[in-house]
This record gives sequence, C-alpha cells and structure tokens, in this order.
Amino acid sequence: MKTITEPTRGRRARQLVLRTPGGALSLRVPARALLVGTTLLLAAVAIAVVNLSSGDFPIPVGDVLRSLVGQGDPGTDFIVHELRLPRALVALLVGAALGASGAVFQGLTRNPLGSPDFVGMTVGAATGALVVILLLDGSGMQVAAGAIAGCVLTSIAIYLLAFRGGTQAFRLILMGVGVSALLEAFNSYLIVKGRLDEALAAQVWLIGSLGGRGWTEVTIVGLTLAVLLPVVLHFGRHLNMLALGDDTATLHGVRVERSRAVLALASVGLAAGATAAAGPIAFVALAAPQLAARLTRSPGPGILPAAGMGAALLAGSDWAAQRVLPDTDIPAGVVTAAIGGLYLTWLLAREWRRGR
Repeated sequence: MKTITEPTRGRRARQLVLRTPGGALSLRVPARALLVGTTLLLAAVAIAVVNLSSGDFPIPVGDVLRSLVGQGDPGTDFIVHELRLPRALVALLVGAALGASGAVFQGLTRNPLGSPDFVGMTVGAATGALVVILLLDGSGMQVAAGAIAGCVLTSIAIYLLAFRGGTQAFRLILMGVGVSALLEAFNSYLIVKGRLDEALAAQVWLIGSLGGRGWTEVTIVGLTLAVLLPVVLHFGRHLNMLALGDDTATLHGVRVERSRAVLALASVGLAAGATAAAGPIAFVALAAPQLAARLTRSPGPGILPAAGMGAALLAGSDWAAQRVLPDTDIPAGVVTAAIGGLYLTWLLAREWRRGR
C-alpha cells in the first residue's frame, strides 16, 4: 500500500491517496480528517483506560495495562476483566455507533438536527424495550431484541408516513418529531400503569445507563458495528454527492435511491444496536458529528471522526457519571443530556449573535 499526499483542488486542505502497488484500488482520505479521527480514537481509549483504573478499588494504570495483555495478578484481572472492562467497552462501542449513525442521518437530511434521538428512532427503541419489560415481563436479551424491533418498526413507520413520491429531509424530520411525541406519550402511559418496581427499572433504562453492562451488551453492539460500519463507510462516499441533489448525484453515477436506502437502514441498525446495549443515550448522535465537523473543518460530518468523537464523548461522560457525586453512580444519559443542553445553548447563542 502506497501513500501519496495530494492537494485538494479548490481547497486548502490536503488529502492522502492510499493505493495498492498495482493501482487497482485507491482510497482518498482528507489528511486533517484522518488526523482528527485518530486523535479522537486515542483520546477515547485513554479515557477508557482511566475508567478501568479508577473506582472503589483504584488500580495503577500500569497494572491495568499489564492485566489487559494477560500479565496481571488474579485479583487485578478479576476487577479489570469482569467488573470494569465490559462497561468501558460498551461506552466506546455505543458512542462510536451513535456518532456514526448521527453523521449518516445528518448527511442524508442535510440538517444538523437529523439525528436518531431527535427524529424518534431511539424513542421507538425505548417503546419496544418498555413493552418487553412492563407487558411481557422480559429481561436481558429479550429487552435488547424488543429495543431493536421497536427502532426498526418506528423507522419504517416514519419513512412510510413521509413518503410522497420520494422522501424529503424536512418531511422525515417533521414526521419523526410527531411520531416521537406520540411514542413518548405511550411510554409514559406504560410506566404509569406498570408495577412500582418495574416502572423504576424502566425509568432507569429510559435515561440510558452503562451500569451493570456485561459481555452480552458488548457482543450486541460489537456485532452491530462489525457488520454495519463497513457498509456505512462504503456507501458514505456518496453522502457529499447526495447533498448536491438527486439530479447531480445521478449524473455522477450515484444510484440515489439505493444508496439512500442502504445508508438509512444501516444507520437505523447502528442506533438500534447502541440503544439495545445501553438504552436511549441522549444527544451523542446529535452533537458528535457536529463537533467532529468543526474539528475537521469539513462541510459535512465525516463518519469516522464522528464515531471517534462519539466514543470519546460517551467514555468521558461515563467517567463523569461515576465521579460527579461521591458514592453515587448516576446514569451516563444524565451527563450526556447535560452536555447536549449546553451544546445546544451555545449553538443557539452563536447563531443569534450572527443574526440568524
């Protein structure tokens, strides 16, 4: 594999072109996006290592690293591998899945508010999980399956309601907001009618938490990423063309409806897997792509930088959730909601100062 650095025409940014020796395959990667994505990934891993080292039984970082490579003592191995590593991995994988999903949604809708949690996907997943918890008395994998089914069915319903000889971004968002409001009301009704212990468990799940997550949740979101992220990266090359309009994209050889359908389905799957593993974590899918786009200085949210930003955001939020209040492990969704609220406030104030 050879790496060639080329200036991008009409831009100041430089791009890396990765080519096989024979030139049969090539990949053009913006240099700044690659640097930002790598930095964010390393930051997320570093935060995860800090999470592994801290807790009721602090462990030096060096001992954590030795345990991860199989050279730790039995006591350290038990704490790291059994008690802390699953939660840290779920934070990284769920954050990456939500960041990538949000980047695709915002690219398809050409709207910074086009994220799975804003247009009702994660609310639908919550509805599926609540039905399993409160009506079917299920748990574990049954709740995860219910969340995935709820997300997929909600996505299909929103698409069908918004379809009028094609799909338009504003119709998808408006239908998503309306369906989300209806499902929120239904979720509240389910909680009110449920038993007290079930209602409390359901409410904690609705907030989004990483506490008590094990290798089952790691497997769910890990398999989701392994299957769908390559699909999103392959078809994500068409997002910039789709943003120019269907006619322009078609003239450049993009099969518009197929690309849009595959990207939408894959993005829904990423959001469903993430929600099944950790509950409806708020604002990560909304904020991560925009923050990554500001760092990469690109016109649209890149998928890999957004995934890295999502992983770093959720890993950092999980650290804060375990440290903000002494002796209290608050749900990570509370921290991400607070961060998202601050981000939206800053964004609105910034746009107001610009006179928009």
